[in-house]
Amino acid sequence: MVIVVLKELLNNRNIMPIWNNHVEWIGRKKEIIHMLCEEEYGFFPLQAVDLSFEVVEESNSFCAGKVALKKVMATAKFEHGNFSFPFYAAIPQKAGKHPFFVLANFRDHVPDQYLPSEEVGDHGFGVLSFCYKDVSSDNNDWSNGLAGTIYNNHERCKANCGKIAMWAWAASRVLDYAYTQSNLDVSNAAVIGHSRLGKTALLAGALDERFTCVISNNSGCSGAAISRNKNGETIENIYNKFPYWFCDNYEKYKNNEGKLPFDQHFLLAAIAPRKVYVASAVQDLWADPESEYLSCVAASEVYEKLGLPGFVHPDRLPQAGDVFHAGHIGYHLRSGGHYLSREDWLHFIHYLQQKA
Repeated sequence: MVIVVLKELLNNRNIMPIWNNHVEWIGRKKEIIHMLCEEEYGFFPLQAVDLSFEVVEESNSFCAGKVALKKVMATAKFEHGNFSFPFYAAIPQKAGKHPFFVLANFRDHVPDQYLPSEEVGDHGFGVLSFCYKDVSSDNNDWSNGLAGTIYNNHERCKANCGKIAMWAWAASRVLDYAYTQSNLDVSNAAVIGHSRLGKTALLAGALDERFTCVISNNSGCSGAAISRNKNGETIENIYNKFPYWFCDNYEKYKNNEGKLPFDQHFLLAAIAPRKVYVASAVQDLWADPESEYLSCVAASEVYEKLGLPGFVHPDRLPQAGDVFHAGHIGYHLRSGGHYLSREDWLHFIHYLQQKA
């Protein structure tokens, strides 16, 4: 299929190619991840020297006994002290190893308005979920939670990580727990988030190759959406309101997207050859569904060069109700606004249930 219309749209955005044939992909991928951390999300300044888990609550009667629910406390030991945060593991009781999601969520509720626990469990999937504010507050306070532990009241350097990278770190620690559980299939581990936590999921998936699928729901600016000439939220909008989500270096790209040495399709491509899924909503204009979709189109280049089906789609912009599941980049556009819905979950589950 010759892509003409979408290629012209990308050319009008001055979208740069991700990879040439002069370096191997592994080397180029390392360069891309370093660049994304250096200029946008930041580097984690310390690594934990020890990690442990403790089950603090447990129930076998959740969802009418179909799902086992545990509340787990994760504790990471750093040079400057320890940090602990809770998460929930909801795993089907049926025997066998279950595919699962690691969900970065806005609340610690199970189920939740963004987490239809029973339905996900009925489809055979587990969900390990945590509340992002239990990791670090969603503000410019660097003295609490994980931020207070790793920075220990010291000033951050310009390339040190912001809150998105901290939440992504937590997603990987929850995945560490999954590796200790005999009833979870770690070869089918998806990380998922909505909005700012969709950005978090993308970063977590790029940094941690143990996630076999990475799902971004309505992540928009500085997430799945291409930054150059986008509609809705811009880097200036997002950095002025949420500078603490990013490293300080990102400020220089406010109203200056043309100087970025990358664009957000690089983040999607950094997940290759694993699967990535971008979900958009028609009325979510601030996130800009068109730019999220074009990012998938542009990232497909890498999958195709690796000999994989990338983003399989028609040569047009998406329409409400479109679902594209044929490639290693999945996508759907639903009606409605900014929300992580039951409809979205069912699309994600269907995509993951397809044979590789």
